[in-house]
Amino acid sequence: MVSASALIAALPAPLPLSAATVQAAAATSATVVVLDDDPTGTQSVSGLPVLTRWEVADLRWALDQGAAAVYVLTNTRSLDAAEAAARNREVVLAALEAAGGRPLAFASRSDSTLRGHYPLETDVIARTLAEQGQPPVDGVIIVPAFPDAGRVTLHGVHYLRQGDELVPAADTEFAADATFGYRSSALPEWVEEKSGGRIPRDSVAVIDLPTLRTDADAVLAILDAAHDAQPIVVDCLEESDLRALALALIESERRGRRFLYRVGPPFVRARIGLEPHAPLDAGSIPQAEGSTRGGLIVVGSHVSLTTRQLEELQRDRPELAVVEIDVDAVLDPARRAEHLSERTAAAVAALADDSVIVHTTRLLRRTDDADESLRISRAVSGAVVELVRAVLAAAPPRFVIAKGGITSSDVAAHGLEIRHAIVRGPMLPGIVSLWEPVDGPAQGIPYIVFAGNVGDDRSLADVVRTLSPVTEGALA
Repeated sequence: MVSASALIAALPAPLPLSAATVQAAAATSATVVVLDDDPTGTQSVSGLPVLTRWEVADLRWALDQGAAAVYVLTNTRSLDAAEAAARNREVVLAALEAAGGRPLAFASRSDSTLRGHYPLETDVIARTLAEQGQPPVDGVIIVPAFPDAGRVTLHGVHYLRQGDELVPAADTEFAADATFGYRSSALPEWVEEKSGGRIPRDSVAVIDLPTLRTDADAVLAILDAAHDAQPIVVDCLEESDLRALALALIESERRGRRFLYRVGPPFVRARIGLEPHAPLDAGSIPQAEGSTRGGLIVVGSHVSLTTRQLEELQRDRPELAVVEIDVDAVLDPARRAEHLSERTAAAVAALADDSVIVHTTRLLRRTDDADESLRISRAVSGAVVELVRAVLAAAPPRFVIAKGGITSSDVAAHGLEIRHAIVRGPMLPGIVSLWEPVDGPAQGIPYIVFAGNVGDDRSLADVVRTLSPVTEGALA
């Protein structure tokens, strides 16, 4: 661990840049199409369209909203490499056709703790653009930082901040991910590792914080010199650092350079000059018309933080019914159907009285085979989706919370059958996104996308209290 205060004290002060300054600079720049590998990337933005399908008509609808950025939920973190590659290609082709010649920039949004299909996804996007006669990609901007959630990059090393301590990313539980594990916290070394040595660490450019905060010309020189999709790692401790980078990118792109962005959640907000949205309160949350039922709280993530948040919610709201999906039963073809039918009936009955918590078995089924781990994950997620779809048909809840990246993606796209939605804003400062579905059977039901790896132990309980306050009777 490293002392954050000691490192930060030696740095130049952050630049006093406003979102409005970036927005003005970005006014004539390309619309950013965000290929989001799970839906939690939307937690840093507001007022933007999001899609769970990517036919040309879907992209055309999103682009016609006139927003500076649109999100396409690819959910590729739940797919194998071949499927992820095919999906990225499909989205890029559909976006180019839907754009009808209007300029686009592409962001490959992924995990702030470095999990996901890198460099496969940016490679596929760059190759697809080239095949379609688009200008060659000069650089791939790598900014996994997510300061709102304590993920920061300094001197090219990616950290998770815990109080005043900076923990190198490779020393956290996320680096031991069964599918996307890694050994390197220094991002140039991580690039070399994830590319299997194809991209040597010495070829990776680094824009460090002292340069970003004091020498705009030097930052532009690094960007302008990039070629052949060179990876460019950028330090970030706070929002103003992302805004400084955004201004440099906009200027370099104005000069004709072409970049792809491989980024964490807040980059897009800074890149388009969007102000951070204040957390939504009960009075500003759209409500499903006429609904008197409780809300559905679905917990699929197995990271330790999620488990602690679930435990805290149950301590805070002991009156809420709990329905557990048994993973062993789900994986057993002879037991699956009956188990899910019984669990669905229990959830529907509980919703008549109050909100209900549905969670999968807390013991994670692990295997050394990455493909088998993915198969198990899909089977469990499929069971969650089946339950949510059945509950929605029988007793539409007042709201739905989905906890976990893959869980929230599958619940949105398949459980609630959301095709188009608008991101309304966060439930907590900088994290936890609320979508308003604009079509499908869940139209008008607030949908809360809650990443597995963000917040503190009380965050889930706090969100549930905002959506479903405790009544005086319940407190008595």
